[in-house]
Amino acid sequence: MSRRVRFPAPEELPPEPEAVPAVGPVMFTARFSGGVERCYDFSALACPRLVRHLARALAGLAGVENRQKYVGTTDSYASTLTEFVTYLAKTGDMHSDVELEDLRPEFLDSFETSLVARYGDSSTTPYLRMQQLVKLLRLVQEEHPDRLGTAMQARLGFTTVQVGQGRGRPLDAYPDALFEAIQAAALADVRAARDRMLAGERLAAVGRDPAGGGWHGWTQENAAWYIADRGPLTGALRAEHGAMDKITDLGGIGRLNSHFFLTAYDVMAFVVLLMCQTGLEPEAACRLSADCLINPARGYVSIAYVKNRAHGQSRKTLRVTDGGAVHQPGGLIRLAVRLTAHGRRLTGTDLLWTHALRDGRVIATFGRHRATTLATVKQAFVERHQLTSLFEASGEDAVLNLRRLRKSYKSRRYRQTGGLLEDFAEGHSPRVAAKHYADIDAHRPLHEEAVEKGLREALDAALEAPVVLDDQGRRLDTSAAEVPPDEVAAALSGDSDVWLASCRDFYASPFARRPGSGCPVAVWGCLECPNAVFTTRHLPAILSFAGFLSTQREEMTVLEWNARYALAWERITTGILPQFTGEQQATARLIAESHDAALHLPGQILQGLT
Repeated sequence: MSRRVRFPAPEELPPEPEAVPAVGPVMFTARFSGGVERCYDFSALACPRLVRHLARALAGLAGVENRQKYVGTTDSYASTLTEFVTYLAKTGDMHSDVELEDLRPEFLDSFETSLVARYGDSSTTPYLRMQQLVKLLRLVQEEHPDRLGTAMQARLGFTTVQVGQGRGRPLDAYPDALFEAIQAAALADVRAARDRMLAGERLAAVGRDPAGGGWHGWTQENAAWYIADRGPLTGALRAEHGAMDKITDLGGIGRLNSHFFLTAYDVMAFVVLLMCQTGLEPEAACRLSADCLINPARGYVSIAYVKNRAHGQSRKTLRVTDGGAVHQPGGLIRLAVRLTAHGRRLTGTDLLWTHALRDGRVIATFGRHRATTLATVKQAFVERHQLTSLFEASGEDAVLNLRRLRKSYKSRRYRQTGGLLEDFAEGHSPRVAAKHYADIDAHRPLHEEAVEKGLREALDAALEAPVVLDDQGRRLDTSAAEVPPDEVAAALSGDSDVWLASCRDFYASPFARRPGSGCPVAVWGCLECPNAVFTTRHLPAILSFAGFLSTQREEMTVLEWNARYALAWERITTGILPQFTGEQQATARLIAESHDAALHLPGQILQGLT
């Protein structure tokens, strides 16, 4: 049976459905320094088209092959991305299929306002968040230069509109007593680890393979021989010869392995002691290589390390003392190289800090495994050495902060060098050293003392107030200088006049090149001389000279006039004239305005002429 089939004409076909918008991937995986791998998934966020572009920009920054080599940096950017998109979705200004063209400067400004409201005006977080967001958007703009509007492109030319970069409260140093206690505790742990591992080597020297002795073959000596020859004990031995029961009786896997491998607690003690001795950055101290010591000479050696935050100059060296003791940084690192050699052979790494876990695995990623694990090790250090009371007595939380150890070392160095930045700024520019390591609360007393000392020296170097007498020889000034009665009489008589003043002793000038020689200074040098005594007899000459200085000010440049006459002018106008009454000054000014040339001559010559 046949059937007819009729196909619809083109004009009868239903309209084609709209294409599903291509969103693209909103997740990526990046590998960071230390072998850390992290997956970032933004698929649950609103505005997927916008998120796609931001996520792609972040993926171009993240990972060891890009600029962000540490996972914490990318985590911070991812948090900013999430916070921005979540904020836009809550405001109601965005819809699900928003594109780059829909972005407007007001969105960034309102987001900045929300950050300020959330974190406060004094926090640096709003600036940091905006800096990260603007950087991502600039990368998006580079990839799609025609997608963002003109106003939005102009807005991306600056970071914030409300808050500046700001400056948070700098991390302070530990008090000296607490810093020394931490250093002593770390030193004790290092010595204990050294003695324990030397004891393990002695046990291994007299032990033998426990495999032939069955259950009874596992003794302290034989277990030590096994670890030294075969590697660390692991849970895989549980089924062999009933060994695990005996190993438990001997203290367990962790304790036996610790005779040949450092534990995480030991490595923490080494790192803490090294930072107390050198001030190395925590990340640099945790990532030293076994061949980090270079250029030994005359009791010193250089530590080669990597500071990844110093873009373009990440490879650095630090010169330290060397020797055969653990209180010398060179000796401490050499001891660590010796104690971790077995672990490096097993792991095939060139990193310094190899250590064994409780299950027998040997790793070389100290400081790069989970932050909770590192926090546990630091807390155990504080509790094991009973440092909690010292922390609390110093007003501190009982938490070991490696960055504060570095600050404490820098603080001690700052005080030892007397605040000289050239000696203090190791591994930093003077600007960074001053901002982050010198200007901290621990140095406030030192800085206040320096300011007080400087002011005291300035006062000591300042000129005494001029000695001014009235016609009866009474003191009109506030100077502390003593004027004996015979000098007062000489000043009033005019016998010791030297033009602008009376000289207490022309042949005892503080400016003389040789004792006993006459005063060599310019004729107006009396204004600055502690030997000078001023009376009403000198007022006309002083006022006439003041008029001369005013004329010179109009004829000279400011710099030249200041160099020649500024101090003399200041002594006249603030130190001498205010001591006389208005009537005395008015009379002297009238006399000075007589234009008598004799007023410009020293008083003794004037007296001789009259």
